[in-house]
Amino acid sequence: MRRETKENDRDVILDSINEGVFTIGPDWHITSFNQAAQRITGVSREEAIGRLCSEVFHANICENNCALRRTFETGKPVVNVTAFIVNNKGFRVSVRISTAILKDDDNKVIGGVETFQDLSQVEQLRKELQSRHTFEDIVGRSPAMIRLFEILPLIAESSSTVLIEGPSGTGKELFAKAIHNLSPRRKKRFVAVNCAALPDTLLESEFFGHKAGAFTDAKRDKIGRFMLAEGGTIFLDEIGDISPALQVRLLRVLQERTVEPLGSTEPVKVDIRIIAATNKDLTRLVEDGKFREDLYYRIRVVHLELPGLKERREDIPLLAEHLLAKFNQLQGKSITGVSIEAMTQLMEYDFPGNVRELENIIEQAFVLCRGEIIELHHLPPELRPTAMSSNSGAGSLNIKTMEKNLIAETLRRYAGNRKSAARDLGINTSTLYRKIKDLKIELPASDGRGYRR
Repeated sequence: MRRETKENDRDVILDSINEGVFTIGPDWHITSFNQAAQRITGVSREEAIGRLCSEVFHANICENNCALRRTFETGKPVVNVTAFIVNNKGFRVSVRISTAILKDDDNKVIGGVETFQDLSQVEQLRKELQSRHTFEDIVGRSPAMIRLFEILPLIAESSSTVLIEGPSGTGKELFAKAIHNLSPRRKKRFVAVNCAALPDTLLESEFFGHKAGAFTDAKRDKIGRFMLAEGGTIFLDEIGDISPALQVRLLRVLQERTVEPLGSTEPVKVDIRIIAATNKDLTRLVEDGKFREDLYYRIRVVHLELPGLKERREDIPLLAEHLLAKFNQLQGKSITGVSIEAMTQLMEYDFPGNVRELENIIEQAFVLCRGEIIELHHLPPELRPTAMSSNSGAGSLNIKTMEKNLIAETLRRYAGNRKSAARDLGINTSTLYRKIKDLKIELPASDGRGYRR
C-alpha cells in the first residue's frame, strides 16, 4: 500500500511538469511516463509503460547516438540535445532532450530519466523569422540584401534584359533563377550557359545550334541554347569573357530576337528573356575596347549589383544557420550551431570567395565535427588565430567588437528604433539600452519612432 501511494505521489509530481518526462529501468523498459510525455507523443501512459523507449519514441538518435546510453556510459548527464521523435500519428516532432542517471539510497544505478521539451512552436517561430530573411533560395538580412529582395519581384514582372554584376561566389545564378521563378515565364525553361567554360567555336554552336554538315563533326542538327530556352529565360554567366566576334552575334540576337544556327541561311525567331552576369568590371572593359559599348547598354537595361560577403557581415550567422540545416539534412547529423569563438573568426574573415567559400568552410567543419557545436579547431587553419590560447584577452575583445557591430548595424537597419532592434536581436529593450551604454555605441540621428516594418 505504501509503495502504491509513493508511486501515485511520484506521478502527481511528474504530471505537474510541463516537459515530457519518462524513466527506464536497467532493461530499457519504461517505468513511468508523465502527462506531458503523453501529450507530445500521443501515446498513453498505459501503452508506454513496460515497452522499450525506442519503440515509443522512434527518435532519430535512438539507434546510434542515444542520449540515455551516453549518460550510462559516461556517468554524466546530457543537457539540451536537439533531436526529433515520431508521434503516434507519424509526424516528426522536434524536441530538446536532457538525461540523468537514477540511483537508489545505496548509490546503486537503478535506471535513467529523460526529459524532453516540444520545440514545435519554437521551430515554427524560427521558420517564420527565417522566411523574413529568405527569398527563394537566397538568404540575407542586411540592408543591401533586403533592398534586392524588395525589387526582385518588380524586375521579374518585366521582360527587360538584366545584368547582374558581383564578385565570384555571391550567388548570381541564384538571383537569375529567382527572377525566372517569379516571372510569367516560370513554366518554361531556365537555361544556363557558362561563357567562360567553353572555347569560342564551341560556344557559338552552344548558343545558336548547327545544321548537319555545318562543320566536320556535325553529323546531325543540334538545337542551340537560345532556341532551347524558347518562352523561358537564358542565363549567360561570365558574359565578360566572350570574344568580340561572338559579341557581334549576341548583339544581333538582342536587337532582332532571332538566331541563325551554324550552316543555316534562315534566321529563327525566339521569345526569350536574357539575364547576363559577370564578375568583371564591364565599364572598364568597354573603356579598354574589350567589350562592345552597344552590347553593354543592351544587356544593362536593368542592373543588379551584388555585394561581397565582407560588405554584409551581419548575414554570416544567418547563412551559417541555413548551411547547417542543409548539411544536417544531407548527412543525417544534428549539429546545432557554431561556437562564439568560431563565429567571431567567421565574422572577421574577409571571404575572398564569398558565400561559396563560406559554404565550403562550413561543410569542412561539418565533416570534422563529432559533437553538436562547430568549434574553432574545426575551421580551416587560415581562420584560426595564431596565438589563440596565449592571448585570451584578444578573443574577448573580438567578441565585444562583433557584438558592438551587430547591435550598431541592427539599430541602423531599424532607423534607430530601439524596440524593433531589441526584438530582432532577441533581447529585452532594457538590455539593449545597457549594451548601448556599455559598448559606447553611436546611435543613428533618428530615434526610429516613425519606423514601420
